[in-house]
Amino acid sequence: MKKNKVYFISLFLILLFFIQIIKPIIISAEKEQTEDYNQYSNEKISFGLGLHTDHTVPSADRPKGVKLKDYNAYYYDIYAKKREDPVVYLTFDCGYENGYTKKILKTLKEKEVKAIFFVTEAYIKSAPKLVKRMKKEGHLVGNHTCSHPQLTGCSVSRIKKELNQCAKTMKKLTGYEMDQYIRPPEGVYSVRVLKILQDMGYTTFLWSLAYYDYDTEKQPGKDYIINKFKTHHFNGMIPLIHAISKSNTEALPEVIDFLKEEGYQFGTVDEIVS
Repeated sequence: MKKNKVYFISLFLILLFFIQIIKPIIISAEKEQTEDYNQYSNEKISFGLGLHTDHTVPSADRPKGVKLKDYNAYYYDIYAKKREDPVVYLTFDCGYENGYTKKILKTLKEKEVKAIFFVTEAYIKSAPKLVKRMKKEGHLVGNHTCSHPQLTGCSVSRIKKELNQCAKTMKKLTGYEMDQYIRPPEGVYSVRVLKILQDMGYTTFLWSLAYYDYDTEKQPGKDYIINKFKTHHFNGMIPLIHAISKSNTEALPEVIDFLKEEGYQFGTVDEIVS
């Protein structure tokens, strides 16, 4: 009888132990299933900037009354003023490979500069060796979705699939985990989108300098891009640079040299949120 009592007490304690372990997992799963993202505005915002020539932070298209940082979203380094030296973060969007990434990586290596590359699934599939090289040479590789859709027009499950599948493909083809940073395709977002991305563990990065560089048939030219950086640089800048651009590739060495002469350090976006 005494043995039975000890047995049942032991069994009870074991069950209690497992309940304490499993309960948080169940709660987390239930929360994910029941989270009502409809309570967040899905008003479409096409991110745009009001650039300044006095080297101050540009104005940007943001939801009224919403702080981007509350959703782990940034378009410049809001903490840059605390740093001893001014800082800039080079970011490259890679929708597809156009033959310039090797030269971009070579320039970054020669100049001892690190960056982040936001890649699509199509890019990973077409150039897994380049993605491996990015990681091996110390760069971050962020998510740019599978099919590059405007996320405001996607369901919750579609958004999750776009990101999860892209990350899964990277792991499968390169052996590297994708870094938990995302750039929304076309800079189109909403509060709802930011909340979903945040709940998935991602930090969203928009940009604080952009220019017409993505049309391979209408390139702006090397000098145009260098002048853009000379005119609009500021502490904490996150420029958007399309890796498919011949002009960007040609301008990059001089852009880096100019920014170094101006006293800038080159950071990586993980430093903003660390």
